Amino acid sequence: MIKVALPKGRIADKTLQIFETFIGEPLHFEDRKLILIKDKFQFMLVRNQDVPIYVERGAADIGVVGLDVLEEQQNSLVRLLDLEFGKCKIAVGSPNHYKMDFSNPNLKIATKMINITKRFFAQKAMSVEIIKLYGSIELAPLVGMADAIVDLVETGDTMRQNNLKIDEIIMEISAYLVANPNSFYMQKLEILEIQNHFKTQIKSKRS
Repeated sequence: MIKVALPKGRIADKTLQIFETFIGEPLHFEDRKLILIKDKFQFMLVRNQDVPIYVERGAADIGVVGLDVLEEQQNSLVRLLDLEFGKCKIAVGSPNHYKMDFSNPNLKIATKMINITKRFFAQKAMSVEIIKLYGSIELAPLVGMADAIVDLVETGDTMRQNNLKIDEIIMEISAYLVANPNSFYMQKLEILEIQNHFKTQIKSKRS
């Protein structure tokens, strides 16, 4: 049996649609259940941020997770495939009236993504004060707690509605199919078969 960790929401729905074409059966989680067993698969629903932990610890053999989470956590997972959905960006943003000055040695940055933010500013040879927040990141510069933010941006509407602008894109994000290294070794043929099926499905959607 191959155990699959999926993030709750749209990404899980899109992934299950592809698995349906692989298995040849409809896949639906009943009511509030978190585990679905079908054919030779066990699917489990977890938080996006927790997918790599389930896969890394072997509770799941493979999983689907955003590149932002992979880059933030830096787990030792096998990155099998960019699934090309769940697209968004990680961006630096600041208030419309604020001129972003990357030479400022006293920048305060609010973010959920500590490691990505540190690496980005380290590449610019900048030391910044990072303020870790868990939600409503856009609020921090509006109340003077931070000069700017690093956050996920899908359409940019939330930033615009809060009088913020995008100053720089750090990276483009999409969902990735990942595997536990041991599972990949032990169940390589099965996992490669899944990977190839996903590749074919993504290519057909592209054309």
